[in-house]
Amino acid sequence: MKTVVGVAGAGAWGLALANAAAAAGSTVVLWGRDPIRIAALEATRLSDRLPGTPVSERVAATAELDALAECEAILVATPAQSTREAAARLAALPGAAPFVACAKGIERGSHAFMTEVLHEAGPGRPAAILSGPSFAADVAAGLPTAVTLACVDEALGRRLCGLLHGPNLRLYHSTDVRGVEIGGAAKNVLAIACGVAAGRGLGASAVAALTARGFAELRRFGEAFGARSQTLMGLSGLGDLVLSCSTAQSRNFAFGLAIGRGGRVEEAMARPLAEGAFTAAALTEMARARGVDMPIANCVEQLIEGSLDVDGAVGALLGRPQRGEE
Repeated sequence: MKTVVGVAGAGAWGLALANAAAAAGSTVVLWGRDPIRIAALEATRLSDRLPGTPVSERVAATAELDALAECEAILVATPAQSTREAAARLAALPGAAPFVACAKGIERGSHAFMTEVLHEAGPGRPAAILSGPSFAADVAAGLPTAVTLACVDEALGRRLCGLLHGPNLRLYHSTDVRGVEIGGAAKNVLAIACGVAAGRGLGASAVAALTARGFAELRRFGEAFGARSQTLMGLSGLGDLVLSCSTAQSRNFAFGLAIGRGGRVEEAMARPLAEGAFTAAALTEMARARGVDMPIANCVEQLIEGSLDVDGAVGALLGRPQRGEE
């Protein structure tokens, strides 16, 4: 019997995951809400979201949500702030196929992590989280990549990993759902800070320092919310942070780069989606509520809301009292 994997969301990441699932041997149903784009994708097997990367022949693109009804699992590859809406629609489908959150963020207002959003929008559906150092273009093109999939039910997590684990995409399974979620969400915010430093021309030393101290913030936040240290040191924590803080191929780094070069936040917001720009406020609000010190993330939040400029952020970080490294 053939295995059918559903992917909800036909953006760059959804397309990449669809190709990955196809390479792993599954038949894939890729759902997108825009019928015109989906019809063009199905006809040409090419997408404007990943120029030059063909969509696998094992992927069937559709704008009909009901086409996902027979899937063994559904990858929810919509932006973090749209995940609740997508999951609510998917939850109306028959069956109890597990949902896998593929966005890296925290919902604004509710401060809910992605699996919490899935559980609330689709009660009774098992939920997992996929995260790690991965660019959509690399995964879609079949370049070697390793990520983590976390699920409270270890047996289910192993089975879900098998649906995506292929010749060029290696999956590690974990039961530390919160740790994997935190790594993906926090690193996006911290990558913006590194982009700002690079755009301001502060040098590679400054970017390296921000990356290292940013990881210290990520670790403190993770520990406050029950994440395991080995998860934070792994692919979905340190690994993803290093990738996102080092290149403009990262949307969050590119967002910060634009601000560091003098661009307005509103202009940077018009670029391809940078999840960290929407997660920053939720992350810092949650940190303050738990008494977690996150000066870099705080500066990013203030830059985005307009209460601090780049020079003020640099001065605030350099002017902090001396302390021991931890």
